[in-house]
Amino acid sequence: MSSFRSVVAGVLLAAAAAGAWAQSAPPRYPGIGRTATASEVAAWDVDVRPDFKGLPKGQGSVAAGMQLWEGKCASCHGIFGESNEVFQPIVGGTTKADIETGRVARLTDAGYPGRTTMMKLSTVSTLWDYIRRAMPWTQPKSLSVDETYAVTAYILNLAGVVGDDFVLSDSNIASVQRRLPNRNGMRTDHGMWPGKGIGNGGRPDVRAGACMRDCATETTVASYLPDHARNAHGNLAEQNRAVGAQHGVDTTRPAGATAPAAPAPAPVAPVDADALTLARKHNCLVCHAPDKRLIGPGFAEVARKYAARDDAAAYLAARIASGGTGVWGAVPMPAQTLPPEDARTIAQWLATGARR
Repeated sequence: MSSFRSVVAGVLLAAAAAGAWAQSAPPRYPGIGRTATASEVAAWDVDVRPDFKGLPKGQGSVAAGMQLWEGKCASCHGIFGESNEVFQPIVGGTTKADIETGRVARLTDAGYPGRTTMMKLSTVSTLWDYIRRAMPWTQPKSLSVDETYAVTAYILNLAGVVGDDFVLSDSNIASVQRRLPNRNGMRTDHGMWPGKGIGNGGRPDVRAGACMRDCATETTVASYLPDHARNAHGNLAEQNRAVGAQHGVDTTRPAGATAPAAPAPAPVAPVDADALTLARKHNCLVCHAPDKRLIGPGFAEVARKYAARDDAAAYLAARIASGGTGVWGAVPMPAQTLPPEDARTIAQWLATGARR
């Protein structure tokens, strides 16, 4: 027995010593922060993967979700998730046939330019995870786990994915995934999702070699626009990408020159009264109001800016089709897919004063 006690005591002493060493071990990067505690890591590790790893246990009914929705969500998204006043509609554009095929037919229909959340959503985990971490907009992460299940269930019910008496839970959410209208509408072979059965087994879709050796000791500015090349291919400030806050230099004036004052609006004549109706149909009013800024400039502000341009209508039609960023700030406007004739009508309306 004494020998056994000696062995046990030795094991305990070794474990204690290992724990003490772990706590007193020098940090990996001396002088920079400290190692996060388990509770701190747990507070941030709340994301849910497409295979539902990380999904907490819980449940919520469609009925409970409706009550939560009307109290905390409807003001921005509408009672039935159809509102287009503040954000893009959540529900709409899907059919029973889409639930059967797993592909939303209207995503390839040029006559239906709107894109709702349920049309694009390919994994239930994305919806659950976003609601849990970001909603309500004014109080993110304030919903409990069960409330998150309930709100998710209500949205799925509005889209016809689940019935009125359905109770969504961690045990049946995988079966709901098999009824999502656009579940087959996204590639998974990009290596960004780890784990078997999700993508390509975690293999990256790029290959790169190590670059942390033989580095240059001095940097050289390689981007320079000589004076003779300024504006040779149009104004670079108006030729930005549709993704990210990437700014181009205004090549219409010399380096260091200040922007000219905006010209006074020219007299305008009445135009097609259907232009504002078309703008509303194609979801333009999500970002633009007739007479004030929302996410982007108001229509009246756009009209004033380009009032002096002889080619304003053609220019604005091209901008609607191509999108861009930098002219009105860092928020990009994606390229729009509305029919060319509708874009020309809206552009002509803007070019002639955006009268209502």
